[in-house]
Amino acid sequence: MRISLALLFAVVLQLPAENGYAQRTHVAISMNNVSVEQILNKIEETSDYVFFYNDKTIQKNRIVSVRNKSGKILDILDDIFKGTDITYTVVDKQIILSTNKMQLVQQEGQIQVKGVVKDAGGDPLIGVNVKVKDSTVGTITDINGNFSLQAKKGDVLEVSYVGYATKTVRVQNAQVLNIVLTEDTEVLNEVVVTALGIKKEAKSLSYNVQQVSNDEITRIADANFVNNLNGKVAGVTINSSSAGVGGSSRVVMRGTKSLNGNNNALYVVDGIPMSDMSAASTQPTDSYEGAGQSGDPISGLNPEDIESISVLSGPSAAALYGSAAANGVVMITTKKGREGRTSVSISNNTTFSAPLVLPEFQNTYGQTEVGSYYSWGSKLNTPSSYDPKDFFQTGVNVTNAASLSTGTDKNQTYLSLGTTNANGIIHNNDYERYNVTVRNVAKMLKDKLTLDLSFMLSSVKEQNMTSQGLYYNPLVPLYLFPAGDDFSKVQAYQRYDSERNLLTQYWPYSTSLALQNPYWITEHIKIPNHKNRYMATASAKYDFADWINVTARAKMDRNNERRERMYDAGTNTLFASKYGYYSKSNIENQQIYGELLLNINKYFVDNTLNLTANVGANFENNDYQSDYFGGKLKSVANLFTFGNVDTSEKNLANQYGYHLKKRAIFGSAQIGYKSMAYLDVTARNDWSSTFKGTNTGSFFYPSIGLSGIITDIFRCSTDIMPYMKVRVSYSEVGNSPDVFLAIPTYALVDGV
Repeated sequence: MRISLALLFAVVLQLPAENGYAQRTHVAISMNNVSVEQILNKIEETSDYVFFYNDKTIQKNRIVSVRNKSGKILDILDDIFKGTDITYTVVDKQIILSTNKMQLVQQEGQIQVKGVVKDAGGDPLIGVNVKVKDSTVGTITDINGNFSLQAKKGDVLEVSYVGYATKTVRVQNAQVLNIVLTEDTEVLNEVVVTALGIKKEAKSLSYNVQQVSNDEITRIADANFVNNLNGKVAGVTINSSSAGVGGSSRVVMRGTKSLNGNNNALYVVDGIPMSDMSAASTQPTDSYEGAGQSGDPISGLNPEDIESISVLSGPSAAALYGSAAANGVVMITTKKGREGRTSVSISNNTTFSAPLVLPEFQNTYGQTEVGSYYSWGSKLNTPSSYDPKDFFQTGVNVTNAASLSTGTDKNQTYLSLGTTNANGIIHNNDYERYNVTVRNVAKMLKDKLTLDLSFMLSSVKEQNMTSQGLYYNPLVPLYLFPAGDDFSKVQAYQRYDSERNLLTQYWPYSTSLALQNPYWITEHIKIPNHKNRYMATASAKYDFADWINVTARAKMDRNNERRERMYDAGTNTLFASKYGYYSKSNIENQQIYGELLLNINKYFVDNTLNLTANVGANFENNDYQSDYFGGKLKSVANLFTFGNVDTSEKNLANQYGYHLKKRAIFGSAQIGYKSMAYLDVTARNDWSSTFKGTNTGSFFYPSIGLSGIITDIFRCSTDIMPYMKVRVSYSEVGNSPDVFLAIPTYALVDGV
């Protein structure tokens, strides 16, 4: 740091007294083969002293070793600067390093200004522009958010970052500046989460990444928060199923890619992919049935636990995930404890729902004939007053959440509880979800090792998840009800059968379509499901230096489901005997995932060049098992047990399962030039067990991209066009074969 002669004179006058203070301050240090800068930083961390020096004068990258047990700061400085022309002076709690040639007096009034820039959550911001107002002096922050530049007392620093409000700070003295930037909601965030959970500057990406904050997905509560992304992400189509409240959603990015395969996006939570539960998807086993499931892997997550969502909609963006991400990726970053504060959050969100638009029905002409669904008969004397809207009820969704966040600089803890209780607009379409989340992040080994442990539990109970189809769907007979007939008579949907001594269904219309009374479907055909999901995740990150680290992650994701079907006596005999029908299936799905990743992020040549590189490998094992038993009841009406199932029927039992293995190696590299131009390269090779029996053993997925910020390269920024970027990319992705597709098998048939 350059300071004036007057300040140096004051230093000399105070030197003897302050040397005495320095000698009384003890900071024992033992460090081998480290830079001078690291030792100076260590002294600043463990004492009240702050160093000031000129980077060009002090060789801060010079490697030295220190073993000082006395802890006297001046003795430590004698050791590290032995044999050099560096001298030091002490003023209060400031230590000024200089040379014997008095190089400090080069630019009168100039001081070295250091600082760190962070966001509101305490995380460092990379690539922030720090500029002396009305001058050409400026710099950008490094990977830890630190910056350093020359300025004069009274100068104003402008701190700007895309996605954050610009902040100005006046230079008062040479103390370290701690600057906190707040998000600007009118612009996009500068740092986004990309593949493998890696944070990058948005302007550096050669592909499309869109980020959505927690506020956007919790503003209006939905039993499945994925539906709240609708209309917020360009190029993404979100189709919520007709299964009712809590039903799954299909996320399709940039159009359908497969005619008969899975087109849904891959969900990734904190860098780890979630298992694909397509085998337990929302589609019923029979295309005519209407019994759906909330089977997508993300629907059981508590939306209050989510920090942000990044959508990687292009193949280049998702190339590091290989075949699993051929349809794009939805990256979810969850919350963790905050350092230095304890906070408790309690929230409630209650919403009501009702049908917005219903089909228009003609009410002028009556039935074609008695018992028919067709209404091509004579013109009615009085137009029909039938309105199917009367069948629906007001839906209610009540979401409660409570969370605790606490932590120190060494340990942060996050705990949350959540409940969702919802009733759909169709009676008996009910959904309940209970969530528990615990996460702890701890630092050890002098902050070089970071351990992140989390556990999530989700318990879901759902009933009558009505889906598209003909059977068991109350909307089909409701909409086909013939105009001119009296709907009130079928509202009394059950009549007493004196011969059987029980209530049976009343539906005086044609059975050719196997339709039933809509009220009977909702009240006497019960399809409950119960799901328990456990997700345990562990990760460890070791920092070899501030620019290189290795990360290991592991996850166990287990899902247990119980599905039942209970049709009361009186149900159409196409589906049940005169006593009823009962079936039960148990489904177990487990994913074991492991990953090892080396990360590099370093600036070179006075922050002119930046290299971000990642190399790693992962494995994934998926086990799926389904057991089914059920059939028509044989003797006792409405006794739903296995013992009451008629075993003379065919197809009573079924077993299905598979064990899927995936192995992969991957890598990526990005080179940036002056934060204006970037070159991206990624590569991944997958080995999947579904290739067994084929001539193909693996697939290779490369991508390359180039992007440039035109307004920065040509300095052509204007008020009309303050920011312009051009990017081009090429990638190759694909899907691995479905399970058993490469080795076809044939079902066993009785008597063959």
